[in-house]
Amino acid sequence: MVHYIIFFTNVLRLLEEQGLTKHELSARADVSLSFVSDITRGTGNPSIKVMEKIAAALETPLPFLLECTDMPRDALDRLAGGKFFRSVPDGYQRVSAVVSDYHAFLVSVYAEQAQEQLQR
Repeated sequence: MVHYIIFFTNVLRLLEEQGLTKHELSARADVSLSFVSDITRGTGNPSIKVMEKIAAALETPLPFLLECTDMPRDALDRLAGGKFFRSVPDGYQRVSAVVSDYHAFLVSVYAEQAQEQLQR
C-alpha cells in the first residue's frame, strides 16, 4: 500500500517536472489513459509490468519511483502499519537530485565509499 502511494506521487511529480501530460505518459508507456488517470489519483493497482513501463516512459529507474519520497519517516511508518521497509540501513539514505556535473561526480565518489562500507 505505501509503495503505491510513493509510486503515484512520484509519477505526478515527474509528469510536472518533465512537462508531460497523462495522455503523453499513456502513449509512451502503452498504458490506457484511464488506467494512468487511476494510478495518478491513487486508485489504480498497477502490476510490476505496468510500473516498469511507466518508469521507462519517464526515463526513471523503477526503484526510485517506489522508494524515494519526501514523506516524513513517521508518516511512512504509520501508513505501513508499523516500520516501513527500507532498502538501505539506518544512517544511509537514497537520494535523487538535479545537480551540476561536478557535484554529480562528487556524489558518485560518496556513493562508491558508501557501497564499500556497506559491503564490509
